Amino acid sequence: MRFAFDVSGITRRDVLRVSAAAALTAFCGAAAAPKRLLLRSSWQTVNIGDIAHTPGMLKLLEQYLPAVEVTLWPNALSDDVERMLRTRFPKLRIAKTDSERKQAIEECNACLHGSGPGLVGWRELDRWRETGKPYAFGGVTLNDAELKDRRELLAGAKFVFCRDSKSLEALEASGISGPAMGWGPDATFLLDLRDDKKAASVLTEHGLTPRQFLCAVPRLRYTPYWEIHKDRKYSDEEKAMKTEVNERHREADHAKLREAIAAWVRETKQRVLLCPEMTYQVDLLGPLLFDPLPEDVKPHVANLGRYWLTGEAASVYSQAAAVISFEMHSPIIAAATGTPAIHLRQPTDTRKGQMWRDVGLDDWLFEIDDSEGPAIAAKLLELHRNMNETTKTLAEARSYVRQRGEAMMTATGAMLA
Repeated sequence: MRFAFDVSGITRRDVLRVSAAAALTAFCGAAAAPKRLLLRSSWQTVNIGDIAHTPGMLKLLEQYLPAVEVTLWPNALSDDVERMLRTRFPKLRIAKTDSERKQAIEECNACLHGSGPGLVGWRELDRWRETGKPYAFGGVTLNDAELKDRRELLAGAKFVFCRDSKSLEALEASGISGPAMGWGPDATFLLDLRDDKKAASVLTEHGLTPRQFLCAVPRLRYTPYWEIHKDRKYSDEEKAMKTEVNERHREADHAKLREAIAAWVRETKQRVLLCPEMTYQVDLLGPLLFDPLPEDVKPHVANLGRYWLTGEAASVYSQAAAVISFEMHSPIIAAATGTPAIHLRQPTDTRKGQMWRDVGLDDWLFEIDDSEGPAIAAKLLELHRNMNETTKTLAEARSYVRQRGEAMMTATGAMLA
């Protein structure tokens, strides 16, 4: 299901009905000073997908609003992630200290909450709202609690772009009025980060031939954040419940993925790379994916055995024949590079899995409780056998994403005008 963004609706909020380039010309042509945008993004660094939101949005801003000065307000950035961002976007300003953030609030003309799993930065947007300057949300998933508890914040926005149609439908049905509403992409779809040098080392180390290997990514039904963020408090009841669900489903879920891996090896005679999207998944690669594989398959399967960053992962995915993943963002990163990907969705995940349907990749999405290993394997091999059709389908999805990304930038440029 694909949703258009009604630009004419923005005029109700005094936003210009113009292209991103025209909006840029309108507010920069005679301006004495450049327009400044505060981007609230960069949610965490233990997940290559959460890392990817920021460079994806920065790429959109660079492409469509190049004259805008962007300041990033991140959560904590690791040194290597910050270095990666500054290398790709040398003009980027990053507000890390309280004084830098205060200055950014004073100097910036508007604030954009970047794409993500929800209103992660709602506290900072609430703080921004006190300035009376415009703000908006670009490419977010919304849950029912946010639609109830953040009504005023959402209502005061210039626009709210939801990255999945389920969130958009819930927003439209919520009775919240004021902002323009539409479908806008998770910015990871526009990612162009690469680390080809590290990727070349991965291929050499594991005997992988470009375009002749599969990447496979595991996931537990609940991310064990209580083990990742030990400084945060989680109730014993929550930990016990989520641990029990994880233990109950981990083998059944990954047995279906292993069937696809085995079918890939046996039919294509090509290799497989087991790799993580999150830090905790490094410890799953052996027990859940490699160790139980049939003995004739194991020699053709490599275990990355470590965490990696978004640029390296994107470069490896760009050279893969396909990606199959329980996580959502490895398929998106792969799609951004032109590599087809199958998403195996677990029912405990959020509405974000709907994105695959929204961009026209319905047949590449499997609800894991309703799917069996042979069907998943058959689709994976079908994508590989019919590469011309697969490439066409992916190109259409990427074209749609680019159109929606441009619409989001049009609205952002108009908000700055």
